[in-house]
Amino acid sequence: MSFYPIFVQLEGKKVVVVGAGNVAHRKVRALLECGASIYLAGRELVSELEQMVEKEEIHFLGREFKDEYLDNAFMIIAATDDKDLNHRISTCAREKGVWVNAVDQPPDCDFIVPSILKRGDLQIAISTSGKSPALARKIRKGLETQFGQEYETFLAMMGRLRKEVLSLGLPQEENSRIFQKIVDADLLENFSDGFPKRLEKYLKNILPEQVNLKNLWKP
Repeated sequence: MSFYPIFVQLEGKKVVVVGAGNVAHRKVRALLECGASIYLAGRELVSELEQMVEKEEIHFLGREFKDEYLDNAFMIIAATDDKDLNHRISTCAREKGVWVNAVDQPPDCDFIVPSILKRGDLQIAISTSGKSPALARKIRKGLETQFGQEYETFLAMMGRLRKEVLSLGLPQEENSRIFQKIVDADLLENFSDGFPKRLEKYLKNILPEQVNLKNLWKP
């Protein structure tokens, strides 16, 4: 089976996680970074999950999974070490029309979670369609040296630059030409130490004079 690659907006959406161990903790932590509202069910929580519950970072539903936990949920992740329970959760979720991921049980999944390389707003997702997560992790580690932290800095600048250029109301073709020329200029190596001043001269030759370069140099 081939999975359709997609990035999902989870800000404020109810996501249920069933599990109490380290795998559940990793899932919860990643979901929180995306702004999801987490509802957790699990028997013996690891200390990190207990602290999240105590700090009210996540909502604790109870120690045993109940079908009603899925009411108004956007998605659920079954991260227990009980395959039969994970399967039951998957069956219930599908009946209710809730997206489900059962860890290490592809047939019980509506979606799978890829191995992610993240540099700020840059995210590179690697998937083997569930056939070899170990290979996906190996590929991700290989990409870590190719895509350093300078991509985060560069992309932050490009976000500010794009906003300023689009506000000028230039023709779409001109906007595309400007953005493509900057991306093709191999400027990334100059961003390892932030925004060096020597880039200003280069950018002035590309950007419309109305663009305030000082607005781009933010940490």
